[in-house]
Amino acid sequence: MLGINGPEFLLLLIIGLLVIGPSRLPEYTQKLANIVKEIRRMASGAREQIKEEVGIDIDEVDWKKYDPRQYDPRRIIKEALLEDDSKPVSAGAPAAVSTVASAAAAAEHRPARVIERLPDGEPAPFDSEAT
Repeated sequence: MLGINGPEFLLLLIIGLLVIGPSRLPEYTQKLANIVKEIRRMASGAREQIKEEVGIDIDEVDWKKYDPRQYDPRRIIKEALLEDDSKPVSAGAPAAVSTVASAAAAAEHRPARVIERLPDGEPAPFDSEAT
């Protein structure tokens, strides 16, 4: 209940009794009871309005389907990696690399990366118009 435990609630109740006083206590308890009844009436009215407009009962909704925790990227990636690869692929999809050997052969045909270095003592080029 709003992060308040038993002893804290009891302390708040005692402070409330001291502030309100015994003479006005019945009046305030009646107001509190009326507020609780009104909130319950509004909640049931909202439930009925949702059922009337949407056509579904709130109790019948599968709330697990709408849980945002199911969209955890780590879980999605883990499930994708553990997923069975024997699923049929559509005709328009590109062919996947099936073996490690074909991937290694493709890496051998790549041109070597050339790294140019400045001679010792030469400053790096500077563009005064760069932002």
